[in-house]
Amino acid sequence: MKLNDLKPNNGATHNTKRVGRGIGSGKGKTCGVGQKGQKGRSGVAIKGFEGGQMPLFQRLPKRGFNNIFAKKFATVSLARLQEAINEKRIDAGKTIDQDALVAAKIIKRTKDGVRVLGNGEIKTKVTLNVAGATASAVKAVEKAGGKLDIIEKKEMPARKVKLNKPAKPSKKMLLKAKKKK
Repeated sequence: MKLNDLKPNNGATHNTKRVGRGIGSGKGKTCGVGQKGQKGRSGVAIKGFEGGQMPLFQRLPKRGFNNIFAKKFATVSLARLQEAINEKRIDAGKTIDQDALVAAKIIKRTKDGVRVLGNGEIKTKVTLNVAGATASAVKAVEKAGGKLDIIEKKEMPARKVKLNKPAKPSKKMLLKAKKKK
């Protein structure tokens, strides 16, 4: 074996693509981009574009209703609450409110308040101070000897609207008024 006989194994090396060098480059005339204009540039995303035809999502009728004023509650089941009391993450002797539930990592955040669901059962006497509860949850807590207080989250105070002051009369209007008298 001589130095001039050395070469890499078959398939170990590849020729780089010479982009932008015309048809003979191995990448074709358009370098893999495909077309002229907007789509030939980088960062193009024309989602839903159908060549000027009305897109499908606009042709279909709107369905349903999305209430922008609906409140989103964080939910806690009675079973999960009892489990946290058993694990001593929550003190059943104190009032359990949304801050205590977040501190005990039963819920991540309070959103528009906490709503107690009647799933499972509770055996411990507890006092809950939450934004809402199902009828079965209220029955179960009262059956265990506890108390469930529903609090209402305070609404934002009404915005004071500044009334427009009456326009000052112009000099012409004042002169006309004097002439009439």
